[in-house]
Amino acid sequence: MTDGTTAMPGHGALMDSVYRGQRHIYDATRKFFLFGRDSLIEDLDCRPGQTILEIGCGTGRNLALIGRRWPGTQLHGLDISHEMLKSARAKLGERAILQFGDATAFDPVALFDRVVLSFALSMIPDWQAAIKCSAAALAPGGSLHIVDFGNLAGLLLPLRAALNAWLRHFHVSPRLELIGFCETIAGQMGWQCAVQRAPLDYYSRVTLIRPKV
Repeated sequence: MTDGTTAMPGHGALMDSVYRGQRHIYDATRKFFLFGRDSLIEDLDCRPGQTILEIGCGTGRNLALIGRRWPGTQLHGLDISHEMLKSARAKLGERAILQFGDATAFDPVALFDRVVLSFALSMIPDWQAAIKCSAAALAPGGSLHIVDFGNLAGLLLPLRAALNAWLRHFHVSPRLELIGFCETIAGQMGWQCAVQRAPLDYYSRVTLIRPKV
């Protein structure tokens, strides 16, 4: 799995305060606005025996779906919130190896075939470092799959303003530079970068693919 001993105590405490109560209703409520997660899972294209790490695994909702869609894969999860990990452990049991850790400063003790960041970057202050750490955890031929809020430019201005205000209440900040940053990283490392934008620019999906050699 990973060495998660370098987690940021301040940010972890903040996430615990946000999710201490929210974790019990998180999955039921987030399905109405965290779009793009299921299509990301469908496109993982995994084989039995491959390893998958979700960074910011939350309640374990995505890992549970990944395990059902891609049976025989080895599931791993990392999260900075002890509260969310309680829900993930209850949901996944022994189907996944879960660990407390900081997305911006973890040391993988093994490399992974797939790494997933699903609506996590918008809650990570140093989101660029999280992407770099995620990329460093990829095995040759592996891929990093990211989905997060877009610029919401297609929404009517009052609706966009209301949604952004509501997101800020939960310490969520859409990363408007996400696509450009990932394209730059891919160019520097000689990797492939695929980008998908949702209608209305509601969310963006980015896939970074590490060459096999």
